[in-house]
Amino acid sequence: MDRETMKKSYRAGIIGLGFIGAGDQTSGDVLGQQVKDLDGTHLAAYAGNPRVNIICGSSRNKGRRTRFLTRVHNEVLVYSDWKELVNSSKLDIISIATYTPTHAEMVIASAEAGIPVIYCEKPIAATMIEAERMLAACKKSGSLLVINHNRRFNPNFRLLQTMIARGDLGELTSVTARWPTGRLGNIGTHVIDVIHMITGQKTVAVSGILDQSQKPDCRGSAFKDPGGWGLIHLEKGCMVTVDAADYAKGPMVIEVYGTSGTISIIGAKITINLYNGSTRYLPQPTDQSSMDIAVGEMVAWLDARLASTESKNPPAFSYDPADAVHTLETIIAFHASDTRKGAMVELPLNNKDRDIILQSG
Repeated sequence: MDRETMKKSYRAGIIGLGFIGAGDQTSGDVLGQQVKDLDGTHLAAYAGNPRVNIICGSSRNKGRRTRFLTRVHNEVLVYSDWKELVNSSKLDIISIATYTPTHAEMVIASAEAGIPVIYCEKPIAATMIEAERMLAACKKSGSLLVINHNRRFNPNFRLLQTMIARGDLGELTSVTARWPTGRLGNIGTHVIDVIHMITGQKTVAVSGILDQSQKPDCRGSAFKDPGGWGLIHLEKGCMVTVDAADYAKGPMVIEVYGTSGTISIIGAKITINLYNGSTRYLPQPTDQSSMDIAVGEMVAWLDARLASTESKNPPAFSYDPADAVHTLETIIAFHASDTRKGAMVELPLNNKDRDIILQSG
């Protein structure tokens, strides 16, 4: 790669200047969450990369636009209409940090505008049809679509993926997953996606029951994203037990069991116990957030794209957005199973199951 490529700066913009998009604590207070507890924000990840210039942001909310301006040190443009941002800013990277029902329209518009990298919040979309349209639009334009399942970029989870793939745990037998506040779409998407990631196995069937306690969604009455309980059947016979009640308390817990050892993930604490007597604790990364790493890899992808402009094959990236579609499909399968009183639903989904709308914020 030549020196000019290494010096090039890339232009970034953010649609959605709230909690995860712009690190807006006022928005976080509404959700009952702290920006300091996040594994990065879109704004911080761009601001922390010397190769990226934040040039614009968009929000319908005037207060968010004003607070965004106070947190950005260089001159930026702000828009109340996201379409104006997409069509007039000539961006290299765009973040879509908005509610799930808006993702498809914004991603497709960004791809059609020729924006090379689209960094979209999770879950990828509200329906399977929308998610597939997003993939098709990005494939047509050559845009890289990255979904913010941030553990995909976390060094500890990448290490677990490598360990399991090389057989350190032996043959996997089962996984247990528990998390608080229900919300299969908003929280469960992280858990299910990381289970797919570290086990290297996809879902083939789901049996689930949704929590009907009708807990109000922290993102407002327009959303209904229940938790639930059930089983996820992975492709190599490994079974995942899910316990995600709406009113559950405590940290997120994932435990992976194999014939040669176990992995215990409790919040950010990860412990590896092998049956030969060895125990290993993985320290939490402190130098970079997972989103910092993701943005760094997007910059590297843009560099590779620039260096290979004569090639018809786009450069590779570490996270295939089709995996995020599969995670969405697994979540929707819980909803489909619930309508059948917990009966097993096989993937890929068919017929009316593909029309189910995930009402996640």
